Amino acid sequence: MARKPKKGYFVRGQFVAEGSELDEQYRRALKGGDAPSKTELKAQSAQLQALGEALLTLRPALREALALPARLEDALAELARITDFEGRRRQSQYVGKLMRQLDEDGIAAIHAALEQQRQGAAQDTLLLHAAEDWRERLAAPDAAASQAALNEWMARFAQTDAQQLRALIRQARKDRAQAAAVASAPGQGVRQGRAWRELFQLIRGMLNEERA
Repeated sequence: MARKPKKGYFVRGQFVAEGSELDEQYRRALKGGDAPSKTELKAQSAQLQALGEALLTLRPALREALALPARLEDALAELARITDFEGRRRQSQYVGKLMRQLDEDGIAAIHAALEQQRQGAAQDTLLLHAAEDWRERLAAPDAAASQAALNEWMARFAQTDAQQLRALIRQARKDRAQAAAVASAPGQGVRQGRAWRELFQLIRGMLNEERA
């Protein structure tokens, strides 16, 4: 049985099948416009659906500031509740449909909120690393290195309660030494004391105030 020939036409000796991407390009060119193709529309729809799902990861304050339409908020709340795979897939598609109703300013605001959150998370990570580094230096086993770090800290954070900080450093260094001794025994792990944690909290709090 002979195969049914594809519908189409020739352009400069090249066969163009009806409904193909090339066919859509030629049709847009004939209309003199830049209307998106079916493929482009499908890609845009997928992007908006993914953007809608990303709204679930936003902190409440950032999401509230967007003032999203009530229908979209309700759809997102339902999506967050659904655990069934097929149910989530259908609900995500519905969220994508509602996202397509937003204007360019609304979409831009969502992108900006997600970027703000991403930058904030990166800054939080850097702050934690900085706090850990300061704690290591302040509670260094070498007394001279610890004192040098303390002098540098007080020069930068003169408002720090120096008496409290020195007490925490002394205890943290003792705890560190004891923990190292215990860890050297077979089958034992390092377990730092309370002062080690409190020192970190004090450092992180001061660094956070400086950042603000």
